[in-house]
Amino acid sequence: MSMFLDEFEQAPGLRYLNHAAVAPWPKRASQAVSRFADENVWLGARDYPDWLAMEHRLRERLMRLTNAPSTDDIALVKNTSEALSFVAFGLDWHAGDRIVISDEEFPSNRIVWEALADQGVEVVQVSLKGSDPEADLLDACGPRVRLLAVSAVQFASGLRLDLARLGQGCRERDVLFCIDAIQQLGALPFDVQAYQCDFAMADGHKWMLGPEGLGVFYCRAEVRPRLKLSEYGWHMLEHMGDYTRSGWEPAHSARRFECGSPNMLGAAALEASLSLLEEVGIEQVAAALHQRVTWLREGLAAISGVRLHSPQDPARRSGIVSFSIDGIDNFVVYQRLKQEQVVCIPRGPGVRFSPHFYTPRHVIDETLAIVRQIAER
Repeated sequence: MSMFLDEFEQAPGLRYLNHAAVAPWPKRASQAVSRFADENVWLGARDYPDWLAMEHRLRERLMRLTNAPSTDDIALVKNTSEALSFVAFGLDWHAGDRIVISDEEFPSNRIVWEALADQGVEVVQVSLKGSDPEADLLDACGPRVRLLAVSAVQFASGLRLDLARLGQGCRERDVLFCIDAIQQLGALPFDVQAYQCDFAMADGHKWMLGPEGLGVFYCRAEVRPRLKLSEYGWHMLEHMGDYTRSGWEPAHSARRFECGSPNMLGAAALEASLSLLEEVGIEQVAAALHQRVTWLREGLAAISGVRLHSPQDPARRSGIVSFSIDGIDNFVVYQRLKQEQVVCIPRGPGVRFSPHFYTPRHVIDETLAIVRQIAER
């Protein structure tokens, strides 16, 4: 991975372990945005077809990253919450319908479903603390359940779910399956076909190393017509660009969820960032990330008074390592780490570290030394 280190030239002394929140860009993303800005200054939109080609490359990269069957299944959205709202307020609900979620979801994957209460829809929260969380989630999917909505990786603990098992269980029960993929996509392999999911969504600004304000929404072709549209405009039409046509229909592709002008500036950055992940290869990204998570876990476990809150089982691990120190408030630990330029965040029961595939070993070693100093005071 050393060949890619020059893509991440960060400030001296900075120890960045916060990719599960907002990630730094690689240099190529910054350069892509600079080129786009310069082109706008000097040429305006003279070469707009080139912008469209770049946007198409982004859709292709997202198709490959999610293993979607086609770019027609990929919509470019503002963020995960927008995509979740397309699902929540697109489906035809009836009083008494139920939605199953976990009890550890980020608010975006809870509030959107709870907002359906005025339609008589009930949200059932299932604990993930049991020995078999997938069985517990599927056991909750009784006759009245229309949808199972879970995060691929839980944002606070880093718990990784068996999505293929959940997807198969949903098919057997005729339950729609929605995955908030934001804590997995770009860090670990992700496969919408293997998971048999109907919907999956993620922002670009975490593990995909892109900007805020642009994300991906995968919508399975067979269920797309079931989502009522709530946003309309020139860009979501089947005959986009034919401005004289009086009749219209929504695009048959997932572009039907993109009502107006695209975020070309964000697309330039994200396309560049994803080109880096593709050059490395997502399997290699995952392997390098696993190595760094292991370094953190082993180092933290060796410090007296430190408690790990992330899963011990390697099959359950992600890029997130959560820990606390006995007798010291998590926010105090976070503030002391911040003083030492360790970029992290308090989440759930502990302080959350989240390296990426490129994180240098010395950053992890120096961070562990700082944690030891905090614990020994």
